[in-house]
Amino acid sequence: MPKHNNMIPDAHFHKDWQNRVKTWFDQPGRKVRRRRVRAARAARIAPRPLDLLRPQVTCPTLRYNIKNRLGRGFTLDELRAAKINVHQALTIGIAVDHRRTNRSEEKFNDNVERLKKYSSSLILFPRKEGKPKQGDTKDVSKAQQHTGVVQPIKTGKLQFVTAKVEQYKTPAFTRLRRARADARLIGRRANRVKREAEKAAAANKKAEKGK
Repeated sequence: MPKHNNMIPDAHFHKDWQNRVKTWFDQPGRKVRRRRVRAARAARIAPRPLDLLRPQVTCPTLRYNIKNRLGRGFTLDELRAAKINVHQALTIGIAVDHRRTNRSEEKFNDNVERLKKYSSSLILFPRKEGKPKQGDTKDVSKAQQHTGVVQPIKTGKLQFVTAKVEQYKTPAFTRLRRARADARLIGRRANRVKREAEKAAAANKKAEKGK
């Protein structure tokens, strides 16, 4: 035990931390393995692209809503506007997300244009060689496998515009309080005007009777 008014020692020296350390020395090997798997998959599904076509969406939260990224899949309304069947979209490399909803007309139009651009450059192979059906491509000799992201998003530098702010004599706090009071007292003021009008009409009627 320590002498005098000192802290009682409470050191833990039996944690056995050497056996609890997690290492991942196989990271370079996993990188090579992932690359081989991608190459094998590309050869297996050729000439189809490796990735699906995905929509352009806006990042959530106030901090990141100025940026765009690739979403999970196209909505049913976007596919319907681009005249693409939902069941067919999954077979031609278009991602579908039935849970996402469109809240911006601008993004809706952009995604419809993405679908139309993808459909115009799409080469559909016939199921039976030499017997193309309606919508299939007759000449498939120009077909090449697309590697990487399908229709990547072009990101440019953000441009900030300075807005002209009107100059007020009264401070902003006073104007906000006045607007709040006007919204709260609109009923009382309307009733007051109505009572005054009724009072003036009664006074005029009484004056006419006195004549």
